[in-house]
Amino acid sequence: MGVKKHKPVTPSMRFTVLPDFEELTKKAPERGLVRGMKSRGGRNNAGRITVRHHGSGHKRRYRRVDFRRDKHGTVARVTAIEYDPNRSARLALLTYADGEKRYILAPLGLEVGATVVAGPDVEPRTGNALPLEKIPPGIPIHNIELYPGRGAQMVRGAGAAAQITAREGKYATIRLPSGELRKVNVRCYATIGQVGNVENESASMGKAGRARWRGRRPTVRGVAMNPVDHPMGGGEGRSSGGGHPVSPWGQLAKGKRTRRKRKPSDKFIVERRRK
Repeated sequence: MGVKKHKPVTPSMRFTVLPDFEELTKKAPERGLVRGMKSRGGRNNAGRITVRHHGSGHKRRYRRVDFRRDKHGTVARVTAIEYDPNRSARLALLTYADGEKRYILAPLGLEVGATVVAGPDVEPRTGNALPLEKIPPGIPIHNIELYPGRGAQMVRGAGAAAQITAREGKYATIRLPSGELRKVNVRCYATIGQVGNVENESASMGKAGRARWRGRRPTVRGVAMNPVDHPMGGGEGRSSGGGHPVSPWGQLAKGKRTRRKRKPSDKFIVERRRK
């Protein structure tokens, strides 16, 4: 697991840094665990663009990932480490003792042939899933549920890890990768270990074309537009607009906090990521 630099045989290759994919052991995805995924190009059901700069890109299939880890007490063996085009993390293909196969996020250090298990009384080893009330404080965890039984929603990106800092009553305080301290119900499940593919943050696409392959369309600067198209447009010569950076609809783009005031989940945030 790492990255590789390329010989600068073209101008773009001089700056390209890509994963080496050495940890992958299987190329084609498991047939029963994928489904088709339609590209909507950032448009809603009315055909209007609701997410800008989306479109084109390579065709992908969605891998069904087990974020619930609800097959308790059944030992599973890791049979493959696979690539997932829909996320930065790698996937581990598990084969359970009863023959069922599932995908999970591949933690750092989990290799083919290892065994993992989920349940309230399992050992806190890499890849095992257990409730927060049974996890010792201080060890890295990922794939954390926000609500018991809903499935993991936090700490799922490549290289991410969180830690339990305290437990009091029915809540555990978790330090998230952003630095935020948040209370989570102790009945919520989490997976032991750090998410794999740690070197992902060192990758550099090298050219605009590779961003297009990933479905990212060009972004035009507001100051390059006319006043009718953007609040920061217009001006004589190369004007920067004279105002604060905003979105095309006037929403401040730098520094303004957009989180809704008096949000019900505020009571669970012990310390914000921005102090």
